[in-house]
Amino acid sequence: MKVLLTIIAASAVLLANSAYAADAKPLAQKSGCLACHAIDGQKILGPNYKDVAAKYKGDKGAEAKMIAKVKAGGSGTWGPMPMPANSPQVKDDDIKSIVQWILAM
Repeated sequence: MKVLLTIIAASAVLLANSAYAADAKPLAQKSGCLACHAIDGQKILGPNYKDVAAKYKGDKGAEAKMIAKVKAGGSGTWGPMPMPANSPQVKDDDIKSIVQWILAM
């Protein structure tokens, strides 16, 4: 019974991550994120999202750091090109969903 509950819980987590992947790409497009960032491949203006996910893999505080960076903007982490602030035009819940989607890559 414990094994079955563990499998169900693991499946729920995987489905939740799939939901982020399904919902956040259109959200990132609508919010203008994909004008400067690619999902993978060639860097546009900012780093591609797979490189961002790789950089923060295993960092327990990555989500909070990235949310703050997306909201306030900044430069220097990935080079001299500044990222503009995305708050208040992008809702906090949307920023969180996009960041979780990126980190799940």
